[in-house]
Amino acid sequence: MYEIIANPEEYQIDHLINGTGNANIEIPEDDRKKWSAEIENFSEKLLGFAEKSKTLAKVLASNEPMSATPASLKTLKIQLFLINDSLNTALEIATKLESDIVKK
Repeated sequence: MYEIIANPEEYQIDHLINGTGNANIEIPEDDRKKWSAEIENFSEKLLGFAEKSKTLAKVLASNEPMSATPASLKTLKIQLFLINDSLNTALEIATKLESDIVKK
């Protein structure tokens, strides 16, 4: 059996959880299956992102000449920073969740 010990305050969502109580409940199998499917969906999206990233890296690393406007370059840099920030945040949350689901 596993127990989820995720503290809503640590995820900055405690104001959404008010009034739900602190007593453990058993999570219905249907909910767990839906959540499992969602996580599998996340995983598939990440695999797709990894492929797109590899392709982009190959294009940028190639010897083919490349040109862009200064605005295009700035846009590319901003988008790459946003993707990086999002991935870092997602990994931090996933790591925290991983430690908040413990085997009893």
